[in-house]
Amino acid sequence: MNALFLAGGLGTRLKPMTDHMPKPMVPIMGRPLLERSLEKLKLCGADDIVLSTCYKADYIQHYFGTGDRMGMTIHYVCEDIPLGTGGAIKKSQKFFSGTFLIFNSDILTNINLKKLLDFHRRKKADVTIAAARVPNPSSYGVIEYDSNNYVTTFTEKPKPGEEKSHDINAGIYVFESKILDEIPVGHVVSVEKDVFPKLLKKGCKIAVYRDGSYWMDIGTPEKYMQAHRDIFEGRCSVSENDFPKHGIYRSADVRMHSTARIVEPVWFGRNVTIGANVTIGPNVVAGNNFQTASGCKVANSIIWDNVAVGSGVSIVNSVVTAGCHVGSGIQCLNTVYSPESKKPFAI
Repeated sequence: MNALFLAGGLGTRLKPMTDHMPKPMVPIMGRPLLERSLEKLKLCGADDIVLSTCYKADYIQHYFGTGDRMGMTIHYVCEDIPLGTGGAIKKSQKFFSGTFLIFNSDILTNINLKKLLDFHRRKKADVTIAAARVPNPSSYGVIEYDSNNYVTTFTEKPKPGEEKSHDINAGIYVFESKILDEIPVGHVVSVEKDVFPKLLKKGCKIAVYRDGSYWMDIGTPEKYMQAHRDIFEGRCSVSENDFPKHGIYRSADVRMHSTARIVEPVWFGRNVTIGANVTIGPNVVAGNNFQTASGCKVANSIIWDNVAVGSGVSIVNSVVTAGCHVGSGIQCLNTVYSPESKKPFAI
């Protein structure tokens, strides 16, 4: 099975978290979101992957290489300029024949990919779209479908109160490769706004798969933090973590002062040092090489790798990005704190 990840977005809404890394590489429980997605894909038998990149493409290629480390074969297609979702898919056409999967790579989900593929084959569809149900669909592409789960109409970002469905395009598709012939070469094309409506008009079968699985697009700092809360609370599962069954995950080289206090749930990376009279938790991710001085408080926050924190620092409901030094006495509340920040970026 082949699969394509659309990993070229600028991640503008996630800034400053994406100043130095592309959005698919933001860490989820200490590991890149894209890596976690690839692991799930491998479990359903897909091991030949195309990554369509644009923004900071070298970052992604340097991390994954040829895919050998993950037991996969990874190919790269890099856009010089963003061509939209449809344009990126078209540019990768040479790698696909028959049935293949497509993913927006900023999605955290527990969707059962084997069941998705089986559904697509049973429906004899040209395209199958995985759908997620959301309380407010006004920021998404809404899908309407008939009693046989075939799409009837698409509505892009309906106004509140005007939506006819709460099922949205979840950014996960099964395509038959013949559909790629319907996408023009070298043009900026949206698969959602241009390709799918065109296919409907031509009478192609577009099926909708719904299974109620966890789904979140990691598009804003608020959603990024919500995804971690969902993992801590057991609404979303990720590999090697079983919250809330186990309240603390830690490696062997976490060093804590005898007066430090942990409030579950907390995830620790490697080589972490926690100082005297420090409280960590609840709902804290402490990345690799995290170090604190004394008298600090960290709660409901995600700390990336290589962060050092001075004495008396308070970090609450915040994200601290990689390589930061948070000076003594600084209060981080509802912020994204990055090395270049002259002041914390409000969430």
